[in-house]
Amino acid sequence: MKPYAIVAEPINVQDYIDYVLHPGAGAVTTFTGHVREWTHGVRTLYLAYEAYVPMAEKKLAQVGLEIEEKWPGARVAIAHRIGELHISDIAVVIAVSSPHRKAAYEANEYAIERIKEMVPIWKKEIWEDGEEWIGDQKKKPSQGETMV
Repeated sequence: MKPYAIVAEPINVQDYIDYVLHPGAGAVTTFTGHVREWTHGVRTLYLAYEAYVPMAEKKLAQVGLEIEEKWPGARVAIAHRIGELHISDIAVVIAVSSPHRKAAYEANEYAIERIKEMVPIWKKEIWEDGEEWIGDQKKKPSQGETMV
């Protein structure tokens, strides 16, 4: 298992938890992002993810290094799945251990925001009545629209 990976198969979350767990870890936080059925009132049938794998893995590792520098004692593992994902499938897992829980929570949230900002992963949403490539993972809702 690589600690920073783009994978085509279902993600085994426990592998990433086991990777970050060590005797100095007083806390482990795990974030899993799943494919949801409804977004902005539109029913999603499935998602298709693509990535520039070599660069994406380098950028995931960069996020890990940033966390280790910002939160001393933290250990990180991240995987993002590509290919066709269906409702409730895991698209991303982020596992962070640290000596204390607050740092683990903060580092985990930092990781998902940085992934959305800088990792070359693209998502195509396939709905009942159409489809769209979503290039900006941090897209803000337009006026009157709410994020789900």
